Amino acid sequence: MASTSAAAAATVMLGGKGATLSPAAVYALSLGLAAPGIDPSAQKSLSTRAASTQETPAPLAAAIASLAPAESRAAAAVLLNKLVLTASDSASALVTAATAARLAGSLDLAAALPLGSRDEAAVAAASAPAAVALAALVDCCAAPLARVADAVAALSCEAARGDAAGAFDVPASGDGLSAKDEADVAADIKVLVFGSKLVGAAGGGAPAAATFAKVPALNGIFRQAVRALHALVRIELNAPVKLGKRDAGQTGEGKEEALVVLATQLARAVLALCKLSVARARLCAEGIADAELREKLTGGVSVDDLKGMLDKVLIDSDAVSVLKGVYNHLLKFRDFLAWEAAVAMAVIEADSSIEKPQAAAENEAASSAEKPQAGGDKGKGDKKSKKKKTLGKGTSAVLMLLRDYVTNGSAVASVNSALVAEWATSLSLLFDPKCPGLESLVEKVKEIVESNEVRRLPKIPKGTRDFGKEQMAIRERAFSIITSVFKMHGATALDTPVFELRETLMGKYGEDSKLIYDLADQGGELCSLRYDLTVPFARYVAMNSISALKRYQIAKVYRRDNPSKGRYREFYQCDFDIAGVYEPMEPDFEVISVLTELLNQLDIGTYEIKLNHRKLLDGMLEICGVPPQKFRTVCSSIDKLDKQTFEQVKKELVDEKGISNETADEIGNLVKTRGPPLEVLMELRKEGSKFMDNEGSVAALNELEILFKALDKSNAINKIVFDLSLARGLDYYTGVIYEALFKGAAQVGSIAAGGRYDNLVGMFSGKQIPAVGVSLGIERVFAIMEQQEKERNEKIRPTETEVLVSILGKDLTLAAELVSELWNAGIKAEFKLTTRVANHIKYALQSGIPWMVLVGESELQKGTVKLKDVEANQEYEVDRKDFVEELKNRLSRS
Repeated sequence: MASTSAAAAATVMLGGKGATLSPAAVYALSLGLAAPGIDPSAQKSLSTRAASTQETPAPLAAAIASLAPAESRAAAAVLLNKLVLTASDSASALVTAATAARLAGSLDLAAALPLGSRDEAAVAAASAPAAVALAALVDCCAAPLARVADAVAALSCEAARGDAAGAFDVPASGDGLSAKDEADVAADIKVLVFGSKLVGAAGGGAPAAATFAKVPALNGIFRQAVRALHALVRIELNAPVKLGKRDAGQTGEGKEEALVVLATQLARAVLALCKLSVARARLCAEGIADAELREKLTGGVSVDDLKGMLDKVLIDSDAVSVLKGVYNHLLKFRDFLAWEAAVAMAVIEADSSIEKPQAAAENEAASSAEKPQAGGDKGKGDKKSKKKKTLGKGTSAVLMLLRDYVTNGSAVASVNSALVAEWATSLSLLFDPKCPGLESLVEKVKEIVESNEVRRLPKIPKGTRDFGKEQMAIRERAFSIITSVFKMHGATALDTPVFELRETLMGKYGEDSKLIYDLADQGGELCSLRYDLTVPFARYVAMNSISALKRYQIAKVYRRDNPSKGRYREFYQCDFDIAGVYEPMEPDFEVISVLTELLNQLDIGTYEIKLNHRKLLDGMLEICGVPPQKFRTVCSSIDKLDKQTFEQVKKELVDEKGISNETADEIGNLVKTRGPPLEVLMELRKEGSKFMDNEGSVAALNELEILFKALDKSNAINKIVFDLSLARGLDYYTGVIYEALFKGAAQVGSIAAGGRYDNLVGMFSGKQIPAVGVSLGIERVFAIMEQQEKERNEKIRPTETEVLVSILGKDLTLAAELVSELWNAGIKAEFKLTTRVANHIKYALQSGIPWMVLVGESELQKGTVKLKDVEANQEYEVDRKDFVEELKNRLSRS
């Protein structure tokens, strides 16, 4: 749909490529503010065959009888769009040009009759045009009110002098345990009242505090209900009907019921907001000194009848009646909001202690009026004027916009009940989507809250970090070491998207799947942020039909975990994987060798690598009597033994996983087995061992013998601990598994992990490509390296600058000439312009720059430069033409 807002649309084009029909366009069509048109490309999909009269579907016939003219126009627009979309989507769909022309010409639902084909009848039955149209009208009217409701609540908080600090202190926890919409409403209103001298702690008394404290939760629920309805309406307006797949009538009824469920939730939220709006209006009116006016403003407003009306509509009513009832309640809410805003404006206007916001022209006039007459002085008896209290910056802008609309720019002489009623009527019209001023109001509120002025300093989400120059110097050094080790083993680099299709990630991580970050549905493919680099690697191998690949990847991954020391929601992983068919344990040996080389070269201190085999683990569970279907979930519990005691794990196994006490105790006895690899291997293979009676365990022990002998020959086995408690909870592991732990003072937990995953690629392609890999948890390694730097008390150089060109003046041309010669010679250099020598030396010392080139007036006259060895504090004067060669020689010797 090539459409704009309801107020500006002239023609709403239907059926074009990429076209969408919006709720605003449906609203404009319903009121005759726009006319429908069929895109020429869609027109070609319509049939010119003669009509074959069809019986009108019962829901459509009922809708024609019950809809008001505007509602009928909206339903006709929806039906026309559905017919055109379905014809364009399916070449076999028979939609006649005659039916489409009748609907487009009159935009009357009755004009569609008689329907000209069985397909048209099926589309009319399956698309539920009347219900969808009414839901679109509700959506169009509700969406802007979400912003308006926040702005009016903020204005009332000013008028009633409410406790903004207490009512809107709703921090977002970021861990899924706080309501996002509630926190967002609170944050937005705090921005609106920011700078106010009226709102404050304990302002307005207990009733005001209680009333305004409800605003974040109820306005948040309203936002949520509006968003949910909008998502479904958007789909129902623009999805073509798939003919012949399902019963058309049942499909239509299902759509109606779904819309009713969401509209009902919205109606309940609206009812709560109506009550809250009336309560706020009464609180505002209490601030008016005139008792008669106060009584008139509060006496005639009530929501007592609304609940009964709503229940009557929602119980035992058809979908069209329910949606019409919800729409009418929404209009009532619009009136209540308008009345509340008018009362709040009246209170502020009548209060002489409040400084009123003024437009630029008014400010200029007021400023002129306050100037004393020429030559006139203030009388001795004049008292110093009392400083007036100001509104918040956001509420000032909102008040000025509303006041200009209701007064048409004229001054307010006095406030009375008739004037407030007149304002309320005008504001109710302003809050109607057909009013161009509503878009300006909503955009203004959005602009204010997005300015985020209340929080001068921004912050980052929990579980994420910024890294300064010193930290980045450590990281770059570590990445360089890691990359060089990977390349030494012949690995090639790979990069994959930061987000994957949700279906790619689901079912690969066991119980940890709940930690996957899902992206909001933008109307396209359902996507999630990558949880690790292994599954994207397997997807890449499968998608490209690769039979063998040795690759490395260094990139960020995301997990919706609870942030804690050493545990983040965004962090780097450094992965090394080998995919393909090789001799037994050939790639496993190399991957573990890479891991030991990485940790040795990073020089982080003492570490150990715990190692186990998934088949051995499964064999152990089978020996203990665990049913095969519970292997993975029991492994997930065993995997927690590095963080919890066995008693805690046992409680989980028995209470949550349904494992018997005896079985859990037997598991506990076996998982205690750990020690040097070859010794534990001999223990598990000795005569009488239960593992030797288990086929899977025997196969695992045979593979481990090959691996341990290879590691022994490569002098890497001294870092390995054979540990039967290691489980690695991820579902895709099939063979050897391992995990590296730092043994130093810093408590960071696991620093690397990996294993064999022979079936993961096959999940995507059906062709099994065995693979094995390791992932270095680089964030924890960085934490260790940073701590080591602190303990050594060594200065970390954030740059690699070798020379500072110091111009004792402001001659950029001279600096450019000298520093360019250094850059062209491959020397890392910076330049600085200042007349003070001390500033140059201070910068060089802080940055750890070893050499300086000093040029002042005397050097320029002599055609020389001074080379300064910063650490030795010695200077050497050399000819200008020789300074680059001289520096190269001195740098090569250092």
